[in-house]
Amino acid sequence: MSRRTREFIVKSILLIAATSSLVFLGGIVLVLTTQGIPVFKTVGIVQFIFGTSWYPTHEQAEFGILPMIYGSLIITIGALAFATPLGIMSALYISEVAPFWFKETMKPVVELLAGIPSVVYGLFGALFIAPIVQDLFNIPTGLTAFSAAVVLGIMVLPTVTSITEDALSSIPKEYKEAALAVGATKWETMTRITLPAAASGISTAVILGIGRAIGETMAVLMVAGGSPRIALSLLQPVRAMTSTIAAEMAETVIGSNHYHALFGIAIALFIMTLVFNLIAERISHRFHKRFTATR
Repeated sequence: MSRRTREFIVKSILLIAATSSLVFLGGIVLVLTTQGIPVFKTVGIVQFIFGTSWYPTHEQAEFGILPMIYGSLIITIGALAFATPLGIMSALYISEVAPFWFKETMKPVVELLAGIPSVVYGLFGALFIAPIVQDLFNIPTGLTAFSAAVVLGIMVLPTVTSITEDALSSIPKEYKEAALAVGATKWETMTRITLPAAASGISTAVILGIGRAIGETMAVLMVAGGSPRIALSLLQPVRAMTSTIAAEMAETVIGSNHYHALFGIAIALFIMTLVFNLIAERISHRFHKRFTATR
């Protein structure tokens, strides 16, 4: 086999690998569109998105997903409020303060936590977190938005910590050494040099954490309570979009309005995730551009 032939084969394989993700994404969009669009024609986009009643099996069925959107967002915001500061501080300690042997031990442990199946976190939340929340706040059930936010925060924490630590470790040592050379303390160096320089990676870590939290299914299904209503308190049960799809898809009749409505929820979830990813890319680019301009 000639060298030119081998190069052609390698280029072809790489081209197929590079375009496969686009093909898969196109297939996902095609399926979601063909299966989800019919509900918009039946119910209407405005009523579907902003409707507050979800009764898909009633004689006069109602398909309003605003409570599920609210549930997903409130759980995600709560999870990020828990995981972001703790993850950044953990990453800062591992990267800048911890001794070498501790860093080499903790980094694999954190990454191992990110690989634990979500159903395990769901069991942990249902059997441990929920009873504590119920007793602590003296409420009828511990399966609430608050419990789900805590569980998701624990799930998201390894992702935020690991990516943030990678961003902090990638900062050139010259920046830190220059700051220390002009009299800055270690704390001032970390907060005024290292963190701003890693802002691009930190923002990406947070947005990826949002994507992980908003797309989570099993843990939310097991811990959030499953109530398709807009809860005015974090201590009330809620239902997320993902758990609605998981809980009801097996019970629907293929081709029914209920079936298409679940795909409509998937379309809304897909768009939300896409928006978060675009925001992450834009924020990362802006921070990188700003930091490059100030060097």
